[in-house]
Amino acid sequence: MSRLRIENGTVVTPSGRVRADVIVEGERVAALVAPGAALPGEGDVRRIDAAGKLVVPGGIDVHTHMEMPFGGTFSSDTFATGTRAAAWGGTTTIVDFAIQPRGKSPREGLDTWMARAEGRCAIDYGFHMILSDVTDEALKEMDGLVEDGVTSFKLFMAYPGVFYSDDGQILRAMQAAASSGATVMMHAENGIAIDVLVAQALARGHGEPKMHGETRPSVLEGEATHRAIVLAGVADCPLYIVHLSAIEALREVTAARDAGQMVFAETCPQYLFLEDDVMALPDFEGAKYVCSPPIRPHGHGDALWRGLGSDDLSVVATDHCPFCFKEQKELGRGDFSKIPNGLPGVEHRMDLVFQGVLEGRITVERWVELTSSAPARLFGLYPRKGSLLPGADADIVVYDPNRAHTLSVESHHMAVDYSAYEGLRVIGGVDVVVSRGTVVVEGGQFRGDEAHGRFVPRKPFEGLEVPRHGHAGVTTLADEKEE
Repeated sequence: MSRLRIENGTVVTPSGRVRADVIVEGERVAALVAPGAALPGEGDVRRIDAAGKLVVPGGIDVHTHMEMPFGGTFSSDTFATGTRAAAWGGTTTIVDFAIQPRGKSPREGLDTWMARAEGRCAIDYGFHMILSDVTDEALKEMDGLVEDGVTSFKLFMAYPGVFYSDDGQILRAMQAAASSGATVMMHAENGIAIDVLVAQALARGHGEPKMHGETRPSVLEGEATHRAIVLAGVADCPLYIVHLSAIEALREVTAARDAGQMVFAETCPQYLFLEDDVMALPDFEGAKYVCSPPIRPHGHGDALWRGLGSDDLSVVATDHCPFCFKEQKELGRGDFSKIPNGLPGVEHRMDLVFQGVLEGRITVERWVELTSSAPARLFGLYPRKGSLLPGADADIVVYDPNRAHTLSVESHHMAVDYSAYEGLRVIGGVDVVVSRGTVVVEGGQFRGDEAHGRFVPRKPFEGLEVPRHGHAGVTTLADEKEE
């Protein structure tokens, strides 16, 4: 059995920081020991020096869309290219979305996505199920899917005629999920009202990319979020709001959580770092930033950062759904409603959220929680994933908190022809990535194998609540250096 020792680093978990060496045997974490402590068979151990670095559980991105069909095309990252890019950025597990074909069964959709991913993932993976056709037959399959480790089901209040479900269908799906031990994930935008605004804008001759944001106002995200929370309360079903972007939606989630309801929400880096003026860039460049919900005006991002600090928001995921500017985004030139919705980001999530640590918005422990431990807990992966407990999968990142680099299409590994963060200089970067005991990134080189990743079945919802955090007492890495 192979053995690995990651030594001299600062181990960070949601509960604190400690100077320790991490011992890996085979695919699992064996122990955390005092730095330099002697171990039997030490000569057989491969050593990785993490001096001056952070040693953290591998990142878990619970919202990606590899090879996703949308608007007559497919997202540009395959499972092979997308998971390799994820590994480069310190993510060692993704949970992607299988799609139920309209008029067919969820099981058929899962089989299709399993076939796409098997043998083509550089890191471990799981699946949520998108219910695009809520029927009695589809709901009867839910128990079997949960038994097979697909324990979360996504519904849409947007995209009428494609993914949209009405309130009655949503309530029935929530009731079935509650009975099965599953979680409902919700794309919360009022799609019926949005379609009216889109049609009116196009009728006035406004087809430019900036209209994507103007026809999807934040109040319609807030309204839909409120409605989803009410329906989940009626069904007594755990609810997870995906890609929350707006202050109005955050208020609804905060109120529900303060009332003790099983409501959780994620936000994404694009809503933390970008503002809506990017959609107004000339020469159709704004199309690069079209995603749903749209990037919001100034002020929303700061509110979302505060939500991350207080645990009103529980997770940062990417909604990674890249489309190349040439040939794909350009399908919507002259008609913004035809621009494929989605941004690239799976490679940069860990680095971008780490900027919040450096700015004093969150602690380094909270960074680990938001990017690894909380998603593992909420989606039935903990403690196998998202922890460095003995027996956990040895998914480990050695992270250099002082590494400076610039995000660019010239250096990223995602299969897309632009960067949403072109020219952004960040501090902090991945040094070594270990996936189930195998070093997959080291020394600026990818050392993995696209067949390494395995499907990871997930447990049903266990009612686990991530501890809520106050805004006071935020400790920065500068404080760590002084200790």
